[in-house]
Amino acid sequence: MTDTLQRPYVARPEAVDPVISMVDVGMTYPNGKVALVDVNVSIPEGDFVFLVGPSGAGKSTFIRLLIREQLPTTGRVVVAGRDLSTMRRGQVPSLRRRIGIVFQDFRLLPAKTVYENVAFALEVTGATNGEIRRRVPRLLNLVGLHEHDDHLPAQLSGGEQQRTAIARALVHDPAMLIADEPTGNLDPVTSWDLIQLLIQINAMGTTVLMATHNQEIVNAMRRRVLALEHGTLVRDESSAAYEREY
Repeated sequence: MTDTLQRPYVARPEAVDPVISMVDVGMTYPNGKVALVDVNVSIPEGDFVFLVGPSGAGKSTFIRLLIREQLPTTGRVVVAGRDLSTMRRGQVPSLRRRIGIVFQDFRLLPAKTVYENVAFALEVTGATNGEIRRRVPRLLNLVGLHEHDDHLPAQLSGGEQQRTAIARALVHDPAMLIADEPTGNLDPVTSWDLIQLLIQINAMGTTVLMATHNQEIVNAMRRRVLALEHGTLVRDESSAAYEREY
């Protein structure tokens, strides 16, 4: 297993294989609600992408398709080289180890310490005690929580809980980190600290896709922006703002 902290930063070539590819993807739910319409997206390795749009635009469905929580009604979704439509159910856990995901509400285990929350993600996949003892402290050091490893989630601030969730998401050295509204429950200063951590993780080679409503962060970062409206991808721009600039 490659250590996240030891992976060197390498200049990225102009053309690399996509970590995410969506081709003519549509999603209609059984109740008739249309969530996505003919979405075409290619996200190369090492990119940092914001996914924006109003509530109900299709962002949550977009993410569910990437982790194969759902399958598209039409089109193809390929993640880390795997066509999700042809993947057997038994292969899904392996796929999800290639994808780290963090949510707005942290989803930590309340009765486990910071160390135990991160270690548990390794334990359930059969990691050895030696691997756990080696990787968990390094990840906690990366997210700045090495001095809080024995704290329970209730003893942490919101920012510290989210950092714990990020460390847990990185335990399998994923090709991609999906952050679904990761600053939604954080104050502005803590939000910026978290963004700096995501920038650091991205610079180490991990592709980052962040769904957000935070216009200030998107406007300041000037990274690639995918904008959804009513299930349609209306904008895919590099070095962009939250809203289209004229």
